Amino acid sequence: MKKKTSRATFSAKLKKKKQNLPPTKPKNLDVRKREYLSAKEIEKVKNAAKSLGRHGFRDWLLITLMYRHALRVSEVADLKWEQIDLVRGRLHVNRLKNGDPSVHYLEGDEIRSLRKLARDYPDSEFVFITERQGPLASRTIHTIIARAGVEARLPFSIHPHMLRHSKGYQLAGRGVDTRAIQAYLGHKNIQHTVIYTKLDPSRFKGFGKD
Repeated sequence: MKKKTSRATFSAKLKKKKQNLPPTKPKNLDVRKREYLSAKEIEKVKNAAKSLGRHGFRDWLLITLMYRHALRVSEVADLKWEQIDLVRGRLHVNRLKNGDPSVHYLEGDEIRSLRKLARDYPDSEFVFITERQGPLASRTIHTIIARAGVEARLPFSIHPHMLRHSKGYQLAGRGVDTRAIQAYLGHKNIQHTVIYTKLDPSRFKGFGKD
């Protein structure tokens, strides 16, 4: 005859099973109330990265390009010199996750900084590399940005994808056409782009007047 399991025994087994499971990742809203940074916060993070360690210039430029060109971690880790035309000031962005590739303009300070980076880290096909001449790992990029956020004394933890979101919200706040933002970020579906225009506060300006 099969022995019945008491409620207390069942609860104890369930509790033990939960204890053996890996910790669940907290929801973003439980960690921070927004998933983007303001222009001032971006500047603080960039300056903080520049002041940390002997690779400060490389890390500053890494964050600069990720923000300005809305690059994902995998896209910047895989960025190669053959995608960059320093003479014409062009950056060919290979979008992942089935995104549409595009060609972005490089600003003057980006061109000068990339030339310096090429001198500091020569003989590599990848733009951002380690001391062993290999491309930066995604985990390393996460660490660089998280550490810069702490050094910048931001009131919440940050991660690389926040830089991409920050550019989307910045463009929407400037009134840039949604289709143009979609193309710049490489979104296949415009529904992924409209989240930036939905939170753009400028469209509500004057709504509170009597």
